[in-house]
Amino acid sequence: MLTPPRTVVRREGGLYALEWALQRRGFRHVAGADEAGRGACAGPLVAAAAILPEGRRGEIDGLADSKLLTPASRERVYRQVVDRALAYAVVVIPAEEVDALGLHVCNLAAMRRALASLTVRPEYVLSDGFGVDGLDVPGLAVWKGDRVAACVAAASVLAKVTRDRIMVELDATFPGYGFAEHKGYSTAEHTAALRELGPCREHRFSYVNVAAVSGRATRPPRARRPAGKSPHEPMERPEASGGTVGVALGEQPRPPAPVGEDVVMEGGVR
Repeated sequence: MLTPPRTVVRREGGLYALEWALQRRGFRHVAGADEAGRGACAGPLVAAAAILPEGRRGEIDGLADSKLLTPASRERVYRQVVDRALAYAVVVIPAEEVDALGLHVCNLAAMRRALASLTVRPEYVLSDGFGVDGLDVPGLAVWKGDRVAACVAAASVLAKVTRDRIMVELDATFPGYGFAEHKGYSTAEHTAALRELGPCREHRFSYVNVAAVSGRATRPPRARRPAGKSPHEPMERPEASGGTVGVALGEQPRPPAPVGEDVVMEGGVR
């Protein structure tokens, strides 16, 4: 019985090696998908997908995992990705939807929607960390894909820059939290502001640190977000409460990394 030829990923290809190997096998349009804001306790979750052109035009100077780039470098690379990509798409999932459906469900749905929105149909999909089901093309979940595949790194830059811009705008709407600096991650400064001001409408009440200061920590994650107020109306300052950590259901498979709802995130590197 004949066996198919092996796909050789050549190390000298660096960040582009995996895409070049797939292109040699006939998959010309390789899409990458990634997200930003998964570990933040405030602001939206943003997912992006991108297809870079074959050859030299698809090689973007300075392209790397968005977390490894300075803000100025990310903006420069962002412009190049937008200019050169055969197709790209960005999907924004608001904090309220993350609370209602769950982080992992929203993460996969956002990447799926971004891939479906591409104006060029991908022939193969590379995603960062999680496999994306419901696609009609083959795909591969790549561990630390934004450091391994150029198209995933491009998607990570699109998602990160888009989300950072949103958080800067939210800083003007909800002053005092420092959204423009920490982008909604649980830094020491953000934690102090949460304790002093209480959460605003852009916080994720399904996260244990937000639930603790909101006085709603004893409720299940899906039932913690207060209803009936305008998104720009300040929240009432809650009474302090102890509370316990809940467990969200219906989101299998759960991610192995300790991120998402009902987890207090430390630091803010993404």
